[in-house]
Amino acid sequence: MAKPSPKLIDALRETARRIDEGADYHWAHAGKCNCGHLAQVVTGLGPKDIFKRASSSKLSHWTEYANDYCPTSCQPMDELISCLIGLGLERRDLHHLEYLSDVRILMAVPGGMRYLQRNQPGDVSLYLRTWAGLLEIEHKQKAPKCPPQQPTPKDKGFYAK
Repeated sequence: MAKPSPKLIDALRETARRIDEGADYHWAHAGKCNCGHLAQVVTGLGPKDIFKRASSSKLSHWTEYANDYCPTSCQPMDELISCLIGLGLERRDLHHLEYLSDVRILMAVPGGMRYLQRNQPGDVSLYLRTWAGLLEIEHKQKAPKCPPQQPTPKDKGFYAK
């Protein structure tokens, strides 16, 4: 699963929020599908820009883009995928997101384990929110536990001499 980070968690939640609020969704459109919506949030690109990048490839689905990914190619889709990977995602996360198929996320869905439909916006946002929740738990568990420090004069507004 992806490496947990506040930026990734926020991006997943923002993507879910946008989908819930009625963002234009179409599973068969590279810029408006599950991965396309996350890419919009992460990169700031619009669906037309993402679709244009995808169209420059001979491939047709995010799973294929992820399989074919080469970080040094300078191809438009590879640059976009590099942004997602830089946020902490792995290529297999893109596979799972496109098909809502990561069993760990599905097992954590509120109400119990069930399969979600890849092309239903409500299921996509539920998957994204559940994933964000799992990553947040993992991030908190990995956060270093520091003992409380005693306040210094500088902390109280004075300059230490």
